[in-house]
Amino acid sequence: MTTTRYALSHLDALEAESVHIFREVAATAQRPAMLFSGGKDSVVMFHIARKAFWPAPVPFPLMHVDTGHNFDEVIAYRDQVVADTGVRLVVSSVQDDIDAGRVVEQTGPGASRNRLQTTSLLRGIRENKFDAVFGGARRDEEKARAKERVFSFRDEFGAWNPRAQRPELWNLYNGRHHRGEHIRVFPLSNWTELDIWQYIAAEEIELPSIYYSHRREVVPRDGMLLAKTRFVELADGEEVLTETVRFRTVGDATCTGCVLSDAVTVEQVIDEVSATRLTERGATRADDRISESGMEDRKKEGYF
Repeated sequence: MTTTRYALSHLDALEAESVHIFREVAATAQRPAMLFSGGKDSVVMFHIARKAFWPAPVPFPLMHVDTGHNFDEVIAYRDQVVADTGVRLVVSSVQDDIDAGRVVEQTGPGASRNRLQTTSLLRGIRENKFDAVFGGARRDEEKARAKERVFSFRDEFGAWNPRAQRPELWNLYNGRHHRGEHIRVFPLSNWTELDIWQYIAAEEIELPSIYYSHRREVVPRDGMLLAKTRFVELADGEEVLTETVRFRTVGDATCTGCVLSDAVTVEQVIDEVSATRLTERGATRADDRISESGMEDRKKEGYF
C-alpha cells in the first residue's frame, strides 16, 4: 500500500487562506467591495480574488479613495486593470469633500491630503451601502495593523476599537453587524512584503512601473526622498536631486517616499527586500511619523 502525501508550499498556503476569506465574505455579506489603489498589495489581492471566483467574475466592485494627488503611473495602471477585466470601479474623491466643505485642505510645504481620505472612505462606504470592505493591509507593515483581526468590526461611525475585537479561533470569522455598521476584511493579513514579491514573481503579475528602478527628480525631506511632483511644494532651502530610485509602497504622492535602488526586475527586488530590516511603511511613509500612535489613532477614526 502506498501513501500519497500532499503538502502546500508556503505561498500556496497563504493563497488558500486568502481564497477562503474571499469566499467566506461573498457567502455572508450582502454588499462587499474591495479597496484598490493600484499598489502592489491591492493588485495581489485582486489577483487572488479573481482566482477565488474563476470562471465567474469577481462579485463585487473595486473602490478607490482618490486623494487627487496620486502618481500618474498608478492611475494609468488602475484604469488599465478596469479596462482589461471589466470590473466595476467606484471612486470616492477627496476633492469632492473639499469642494463640499466637509474637510479642509492643508496648504504650504509639507501639506498632504492623506488624512482627509478617512472622510472620503467613510462617505463612499455609506453612500454605496457596503457592509464588508476588503483592504490589502498586512500585519508586518506597522504595529497598529499587527493588532487587527482579519475581520475587523467597524461601528456606525466607521471607528475601530482595538480593545473590542472578536476572536478568530480555527479561522472562524464573525461578520455579524447591525445596519450602518460594516466589517473591514484583510485577506493578506498573514503575508509579509517578501511573500508579496515572491508571489508576484511566481504568478508573473504586472505592477505599475514605479515599483522598479528608474531615474526621477526627488526632494530630500525628513530622512526620506519624496518624488518631485506637481503636488509637492518646496520649503525654503530644499533642493531637487535626480536619483535612481524605486517605490516600495504607493500612496499619496505628498507623503510617499522612494528608496535608492538599481532593482529593475522582480528577482532583484526580492533580493533587496530579503536584505532590508526596515518595513516599507517605516522607511517611506511620512504619514506614519506623525506620532508613536499615529496609525492607530487614524484607524480609530475610520482609516484603512
